[in-house]
Amino acid sequence: MGLGGWWRAARALRAAGGGWSRAAAPGERGAGAGPTCRGLCAAQEPNVSYQELKNLKKANVLHIDVRERWEIDRFGKIPESINIPLGELMEALQMDPTDFKQQYNQKMPSKSDPVVFSCLAGTRSKQALGFAMSLGFSRVQQYAGGFDDWVKHEPPEKK
Repeated sequence: MGLGGWWRAARALRAAGGGWSRAAAPGERGAGAGPTCRGLCAAQEPNVSYQELKNLKKANVLHIDVRERWEIDRFGKIPESINIPLGELMEALQMDPTDFKQQYNQKMPSKSDPVVFSCLAGTRSKQALGFAMSLGFSRVQQYAGGFDDWVKHEPPEKK
């Protein structure tokens, strides 16, 4: 998906009320027109910490790094993550499972599989979270600290 496709997807997501709408405060009804992670993530906190991500990796959660390929090549990656740049994510999450496996060397996640998104510092992974939710993925989270936080705890994996 090119930049134009990404913008169309972002506009469609916003128009559908997904991704960026705020959650209703306790006792407040209808705040934020669209779905919130609170309802779609089955009571999971949408943000995971470094330690929570480490624990999820032991349980074989799919970890998708949405940074650009050149960022991965230049700075490294979080071990066991796969790279799907944000601009390709909407298309990738709608691919035929065989094509997904061939392109990303990973089984395509089902809409009920746990998936964690990360980027450099949380901005793109938050967008990825919204995109996935708009496509019906129900167990998605983000590592908001991203690669910046990871390297404070341990060295990155070089490609």
